[in-house]
Amino acid sequence: MGHLPKLSIHGRAMAHAGLWLIGPWVALVAGSVALAEVGPPPLQPVAQSTNLGTPASQWVGWVTKVVDGDTLHVQPAQGGASQKLRIKGIDAPEVCQAWGMQSREALARLVWGQRVTVQLNDVDDHGRWLAQVFVNGEDVGARLVAQGHAWSYQFRRDPGPYAFQQQQAAINRLGLFGQPQAMRPREFRQRHGPCP
Repeated sequence: MGHLPKLSIHGRAMAHAGLWLIGPWVALVAGSVALAEVGPPPLQPVAQSTNLGTPASQWVGWVTKVVDGDTLHVQPAQGGASQKLRIKGIDAPEVCQAWGMQSREALARLVWGQRVTVQLNDVDDHGRWLAQVFVNGEDVGARLVAQGHAWSYQFRRDPGPYAFQQQQAAINRLGLFGQPQAMRPREFRQRHGPCP
């Protein structure tokens, strides 16, 4: 086989997705070779001033640990240390509060051991990456909120990116939205302190 040229980000994405207009087996092999040759950019912290609407870094990895309903560890496919991530745009109950364990179990069922695509956006106050996570092309945050395992992350008057999913889950009283004692994690920590 001839040498494959280095591809742009768009070209790598198309090659990886097998969207070249050639046979599917050739596209799959070529996409894998092109990705292995070029690879995703190295992991580096994103400055706090980064425009969150602009992709900072995207990579693929395997979920190795689920901490709670919105925090997980992902081992990058290109190697290196496992990365602790917080799913951007959602707020799941703490494991010690009502619906906390169910939220954690829902995330684990969805992603543990799975190959995921990670879109890094920023770093939170605890040093965790804030990232959108996708499994089989599906937005994990959107699914967790839609199933009633997390809230759409509100900031001031902004209802968050998954307000519609939250509204539908609340109307149907799914998951934590059917629990009378459910409260947002921030309120829970203010009343009871952090989980032991």
